[in-house]
Amino acid sequence: MFEFVRKHNKIMQVLLFLLIVPSFVLFGVERYNSASRGGPAVAKVDGSEITQADWDNEHRREVDRIRQQMPTVDVRLFDTPQAKYATLERMVRDRVLAAAAAKDHLSTSDQRLARELASNEVIATLRGPDGKLDMDRYKQLLAAQGMSPQMFEEQMRVDLAKRQVLLPVQASAPAASAPADVALSAFYGKREIQVAQFNAADYAAKVTPTPADIEAFYKDNQGLFQAPEQAKIEYVVLDQDALRRSLAVNEQDLKAYYEQNKPEMEERQASHILVAVPQGAPAAEKDKARARAQELFEQVKKAPDTFADVAKKNSQDPGSAPNGGSLDWFNRKAMVKSFSDAAFAMQKGEIRGPVESEFGFHIIKLTDVRAPTYEQVRPELEARLRKEQAQRKFSETASDFQNAVYEATDGYKSVAERFKVDVRTATVQRNPAPGSTGPVANPKLLAAVFTPDSIEKKRNTDAVETATGQLVSARIVEYSAARTLPLAEVQDNVRQRLVAARAADMAKKDGMDKLAAWKANPSAATGLSDKVVVSRAEPGKQPRDIIEAALRTETNAFAGVDLGTAGYAVVKVTQVLPRAKPEPALAQQEVAQYAGAWSGAEALAYYNVLKDRFKTQILVPKPADGESQQASR
Repeated sequence: MFEFVRKHNKIMQVLLFLLIVPSFVLFGVERYNSASRGGPAVAKVDGSEITQADWDNEHRREVDRIRQQMPTVDVRLFDTPQAKYATLERMVRDRVLAAAAAKDHLSTSDQRLARELASNEVIATLRGPDGKLDMDRYKQLLAAQGMSPQMFEEQMRVDLAKRQVLLPVQASAPAASAPADVALSAFYGKREIQVAQFNAADYAAKVTPTPADIEAFYKDNQGLFQAPEQAKIEYVVLDQDALRRSLAVNEQDLKAYYEQNKPEMEERQASHILVAVPQGAPAAEKDKARARAQELFEQVKKAPDTFADVAKKNSQDPGSAPNGGSLDWFNRKAMVKSFSDAAFAMQKGEIRGPVESEFGFHIIKLTDVRAPTYEQVRPELEARLRKEQAQRKFSETASDFQNAVYEATDGYKSVAERFKVDVRTATVQRNPAPGSTGPVANPKLLAAVFTPDSIEKKRNTDAVETATGQLVSARIVEYSAARTLPLAEVQDNVRQRLVAARAADMAKKDGMDKLAAWKANPSAATGLSDKVVVSRAEPGKQPRDIIEAALRTETNAFAGVDLGTAGYAVVKVTQVLPRAKPEPALAQQEVAQYAGAWSGAEALAYYNVLKDRFKTQILVPKPADGESQQASR
């Protein structure tokens, strides 16, 4: 068990992140801050505005929190329109619930707050063997989120009050199995079906449009044949990663950095004997385990050479016991704090115990100590030092860069010379193409480029943050408004679209005629496929629309399905098949899931009522799936 935690330290970090994030993100933490608010309103709740600056700052804080908890995560995953819009939705939800809690005078008592803090699993890891909270580590954890203990505890009060808004609705979800069985049986039901397909592609050869038909279709659908608005731009990028690559690291600074960080890099090797104690075990069981650990400690203290044999016979750590309790090399962060504190305070050959952790009681024997040489860690230290220096330089330079692009009257010549950056060019459209990458695919930058002021006066845009550690300013060099392309240029495209539209209409007409005939005379139905059994869980090769139509149709009945540009289908249900009865454990799990889904649906419905009650508006459009503003370096 203990060996598993040590070897899977990264996994444990992720689990810790999952425990921490809900406390600081999912319930809508709002930091008290004195930052200035500005920019256009992006949402309104109960007469209060959320500005563009509020939104930008909150998303930046969320990304920072994630990066602090998971240093190896690629934060560009969160630099998308969808991720940013999700932040705005959370902000709106948070304010709606806060407004409802205030209107209903919901509050949190000191006793309720104390219970919540005591049950917090993250805070529990900061308690020592005596049960007392390590205040220094507690403050450090909160400081990483930009909060003090007072701010966090006050925000916990607010969060608990907000939870009370939806709690009565969520608690009202039906837990009885009877309605769940009815709903789940209908949802997971099966049908034996036959299908007749009327594919639009099969009708395309029958369509012979005339030049007049093509011209008429072109005139009626000119929106399909547009050359988009576009602009040729120049732009400059201030990039933290580029700064990092350009920095020269002084060898003396690097050696001093090594000496400062040497204690963190030191590794130790130890053996241990674990007397395990289950979490939540009664005090009597814990006292018994402590006494047993003390006995084993006295035994190995008298005969140190027997440590391995005693560990093999008595240690309850299955990972290390067969090896005489031997653990591999580890650093300070690889072990739980109490174990690590003890091991790094010991001398080589020393035996210490019992040391308490959440796993039980340990007897530890320190077998070796080592620290990497300067030459061994120089490349890693150089990368770390470059990164730290680049972060500082970027922070120091960002304001100057913003002022420089604002004041530049010569395009970007003076900016490029001053900041040692290249002036780049690109051709862009108002909306980034799906899958496009790089700073010029960033919607925020494109919005700045395509403002009337930028288009008409060709001024430099403000420096826009297109990714973490990246600022970009752009200016229009040439601009082309959107226009309808001449028929001569798009004639082939017009013909293809016209043929496809008419072929789909012909397929649909044939399909609907057959449906009407077969309903009137079922025995006349021909051209149906072989019988297949389908369900939502096992659709086979059938489109979703056909599955849904089949599940709404009774035995020996026909249903028509409009497949849009693909054509039409007629479905015959030959048999309604009941769902197989699930195993008791699975049935119980499904009832719980059904109750959870019902609870979530009712909570969402009530939340939508609250949104209307507090006149909630989101004033920016929701991004379409596939939009990307991922920035490349």
